[in-house]
Amino acid sequence: MNLRLGCAILRRTASPPPEPAIETRNPQSLNSQGLTSKGVTIVVPAYNEERGIEGVVSRLSALELGVPVEVLVVDDGSVDGTASVLEGLRARYPRLRVTRHRENRGYGAALKTGFGLASHAVVVITDADGTYPENRIGELLACIDDGAEMAVGSRTGADVQIPLVRRPAKWMLRRLAEFLSGTRIPDLNSGLRAMRKELVLRYRPILPRGFSFTTTITLASLTNDHRVDWVPIDYKKREGRSKIRPIRDTLGFTGLILRTVMYFNPLKVFVPIGVLIGLGLAGSLYYDIFVVQPSNLSDKTVLLFLAFLHILAVGVLADLIDKRSRL
Repeated sequence: MNLRLGCAILRRTASPPPEPAIETRNPQSLNSQGLTSKGVTIVVPAYNEERGIEGVVSRLSALELGVPVEVLVVDDGSVDGTASVLEGLRARYPRLRVTRHRENRGYGAALKTGFGLASHAVVVITDADGTYPENRIGELLACIDDGAEMAVGSRTGADVQIPLVRRPAKWMLRRLAEFLSGTRIPDLNSGLRAMRKELVLRYRPILPRGFSFTTTITLASLTNDHRVDWVPIDYKKREGRSKIRPIRDTLGFTGLILRTVMYFNPLKVFVPIGVLIGLGLAGSLYYDIFVVQPSNLSDKTVLLFLAFLHILAVGVLADLIDKRSRL
């Protein structure tokens, strides 16, 4: 894995130096030099964001990226004044397109709709709550033109305002994802990123409808050797109320990480489980043979032995199926 300092030139400041960008390369990926020159679609999923959506749309519409820009807002069944605000904005900003779900389907579902309707081969996603620095989008697009298939705005800048109550869970989930994917992940689920449209459409069937969309596409890309670049960004306090449910969503993200890694690299999950059971089996055998010294092994030892065999067999079979599916 190569380490480098991002795609755009970062100005030196008194703040600590940014973390090095991490990239993974897919030998079979297409050359994307100049891909953004044909245009960029910026997808903004919005659910009950009447307080923040106007500022986000105005800043995105004012961006000068040197390429055709389409701003596509997906109103995910908002029940506040978001729809009426967007209706007024359409007359003011020619770049703006708006589509609406009749009912709330989820963050990931809104992004899927946006990718399906996007007019361009490069898609940028950002949130409607005003937390992400839209003026850093140009640096993300520079990474795509440099060959990246996904460029993530990593919330590791000098001014990051993530609520303290959410930080322990985010740290734990990131560490788990790094262990299972075998690579460092500065930001697992940042909502500001540029992606090649074909990358997302390739994994569309496994992408969830909820907040875990970004987590899934990150893990899918890293475990399948797609090139991912990271650009350090700041993160502001959101406008309006967060839709994240800390306990429920943390448990859901944990299960999602395990499922996604099992889907692409099952041995990363089965080997640690097998090692733990194997250690338990070794300890139980030692106790039966050298401490109790019975004529027969205990039921506990037999069960641990059977569990070890089952985990080993299922893990190898899952890995063979995964490798076969890639042929």
